[in-house]
Amino acid sequence: MLYHLLVPLASQYTVFNVFRYLTFRSCGAVMTSLIICFIIGPRVIRWLKARQGEGQPIRNDGPESHLLTKKGTPTMGGLMILISMILSTLLWADLANAYVWVVLFVLIGFGAIGFADDYRKLTKRSHKGISGKQKLALQGAVSVIASVAIMQSAPEHQANHLAVPFFKDVLLNLGWFYVVFAVVVMVGASNAVNLTDGLDGLAIVPMMIASSCFALIAYLAGNVKFSGYLQINYIPEAGELAVICAAMVGAGLGFLWFNAPPAKVFMGDMGSLSLGGMLGTISVITKHELVLAIIGGLFVMEALSVMLQVFYFKRTGGKRIFLMAPIHHHFEKKGWSEPTVVIRFWIISVIFALIGLATLKLR
Repeated sequence: MLYHLLVPLASQYTVFNVFRYLTFRSCGAVMTSLIICFIIGPRVIRWLKARQGEGQPIRNDGPESHLLTKKGTPTMGGLMILISMILSTLLWADLANAYVWVVLFVLIGFGAIGFADDYRKLTKRSHKGISGKQKLALQGAVSVIASVAIMQSAPEHQANHLAVPFFKDVLLNLGWFYVVFAVVVMVGASNAVNLTDGLDGLAIVPMMIASSCFALIAYLAGNVKFSGYLQINYIPEAGELAVICAAMVGAGLGFLWFNAPPAKVFMGDMGSLSLGGMLGTISVITKHELVLAIIGGLFVMEALSVMLQVFYFKRTGGKRIFLMAPIHHHFEKKGWSEPTVVIRFWIISVIFALIGLATLKLR
């Protein structure tokens, strides 16, 4: 909004030239979403507490300490993240950019699915929300629409192509199968972040780390000079996604203020599904889908632990690889304190992010 209102005035008042720059608007998005989250946070938490009563249902088969320390904590805290992100993005982004609207569509669509899941858990007083098949079907529908929109907005020679890290000229033409691949990336990223969201602060900090990385990737991929220097695919107008990533970082910092142990509110599926879907969508637009698997390595690790646990359990008639899945609960069962698990997993997330960013130069 500010971009459209103030940039036309730059010819008369040179001070407004700063609104042309992505770096300035990204910084503005961080601060705006952070301030909005600080302002609405206490009100949202009070509103959620008043309507949820006993708070988020806690798994009976989970770590025993959770039944004591987390009982009565409200969920759906993702609402404050989404409000902060959306308002900040609308304020600072170039709203004529089609990619911005695609990401917002996924953010809101997946957020609505998460809301339905959280609402079912609260009304049924169970940790099980809507069925897995229903959730995947809804996520798939949103992702298909977003994928087709991305293909129509992308340059023709890139629309249905997959870029391979470490190889500067490799673009694999997947044809219309690219839609299927993009859907898998978006849905997979969404559910991987959802599985990671099991301890106070565990998911939100790696999300901020990954979003910071993709803010940089979007900025570089959308700049013809930087993309040429780094020999990555130039994606016209993709740089504007840095504003959304920046808004996520600010909203994440604001949410962490209330989610720090002991948490006053949980993110819930409303937050984790939408943020993961957003990250997957941005990776598809910037042609860094495979790099997302590296930068978001912690999320991949969490998802794989669940898949391996379920597969091994079914194949061996009840035996387990981990004491409990996702893997962060395994370490809790082994005696690690919650802050120890969270902080060590943050460190792992930083390591994965650094490895992922290294792929930008290794060509």
